[in-house]
Amino acid sequence: MNTRRNFLQQLAASALAIQLQPLTSLAKTPFLSYDGPMLRVAIMGLGSYGNRVAEAMKDCKKAKLVGAISGTPSKLKDWQGKYGIPEKNCYNYETYDQIKNNPEIDVVYITTPNALHHDQVIKVASLGKHVICEKPMALNAKEGQEMVDACKKAKVHLLVGYRMHFEAKTLEVIRMRNAGEFGKIMFFQGQCGFRIGDPTQWRLNKQLAGGGSLMDIGIYAINGSRYMVGEEPVWVTAQETKTDPVKFKEGVDETIQFQLGFPSGAVASCLSTYSMNNLDRFFLNGEKGFAEMQPSTGYGPIKGRTNKGELTQPHMTHQTVQMDAMAGIILEGQQPPVPVNGEEAVKDLKIIDAIYKATKTGEKVALKL
Repeated sequence: MNTRRNFLQQLAASALAIQLQPLTSLAKTPFLSYDGPMLRVAIMGLGSYGNRVAEAMKDCKKAKLVGAISGTPSKLKDWQGKYGIPEKNCYNYETYDQIKNNPEIDVVYITTPNALHHDQVIKVASLGKHVICEKPMALNAKEGQEMVDACKKAKVHLLVGYRMHFEAKTLEVIRMRNAGEFGKIMFFQGQCGFRIGDPTQWRLNKQLAGGGSLMDIGIYAINGSRYMVGEEPVWVTAQETKTDPVKFKEGVDETIQFQLGFPSGAVASCLSTYSMNNLDRFFLNGEKGFAEMQPSTGYGPIKGRTNKGELTQPHMTHQTVQMDAMAGIILEGQQPPVPVNGEEAVKDLKIIDAIYKATKTGEKVALKL
């Protein structure tokens, strides 16, 4: 039975779909009455983010959680009860190749540590299943391209968890920029960071994370600079600062500042850190106007304003919107306003590679995306 809260959520979803109609075909089907194909999802990696996705999918209209993959038997048992997942759709890391013969699973959403993505994506693709992978997609651009190539060879989709590409206020800023309402874009600033806790967690392990803050929170400033400016950068400079070499060991960056240059002459100044809180801000400046978002990439609600006033688009759980949109991409061939495919992720990885090179050499590094 529908509650008032559920009805209001559905109503907000429908209103958002109508609002985004000029931007994307994702909104062609009203969310209030959907009876089309359903994307059946298994999540690999049942940690905090896997749980967040699973919770969000309870409200999806086009996607359904049907499977789970974990190395921890107790987590699989918990998920069977919590999310109604059949035992036959639960696997560990030694047995998940059996999903090849499971017609109830269409796609595997990989939310494991960064270093595991490459091999897991390639294996899932070889099993004939579509793949959604969390960001950053790999440890470097070489790995990322191998993943893209493997999925193309297997004729499966490779999508990446760029949830902000579906967020309503973000899309409104992109619409305004595309419409010329800010005029010529001159400058972007992206500040992303927080004080990281437990020093033993995988995010501070070079072998599992591939780096430090840049391989976690920094990806938002990298990707955000591209979709906010609306161009691909052609050069990067970068500087690393480390105040705690015990916590942030060799190869695990604490704070990186980086600058990007774009073909039009626009520049970006960005910060990625694990040592400062209150940093989740985007600022876009053009000759005719501006957009400021703070928080800009958190789980929401996103808040923002432009020279024309406050952004008032309704908040919806990012992962719910993302998974419904990805169902439309995989099942119906729909195209999002900002790409979320593997090729998009490889571009970010090329920038990450260049940033790390620039911190080591102190030189401006040319980019060709």
